Amino acid sequence: TLGSDVSMWYVYVLRCGDDSLYTGMTKDVARRVHEHQSGRGARYTRAHLPVRLVAAWRFPNRSAASSAEVRFKRLARYRKLGLVRGRLPFLDSPFAHATVEGLEAGDR
Repeated sequence: TLGSDVSMWYVYVLRCGDDSLYTGMTKDVARRVHEHQSGRGARYTRAHLPVRLVAAWRFPNRSAASSAEVRFKRLARYRKLGLVRGRLPFLDSPFAHATVEGLEAGDR
């Protein structure tokens, strides 16, 4: 599945129904997004459905992804949106184009 390379971790960003952003980390982006969309994800996203994947970045291990998630959450909203809209690298990690574009196209 998309975003499930067993050696990689991902930081992902969802746009919620109220236009808020939710950031998380996972080894399998497609599975995690599906959990959020079906109401089995985080408490925050259950209360802010529907959700849509708008960004993801690959990291080599859980520690790097966890640090990146914390750093991303600390950014101002306009900086987060700039990275998302520009599909830019974050902390030297590439934007996961195939993961995001595949899920946008409904490819699971």
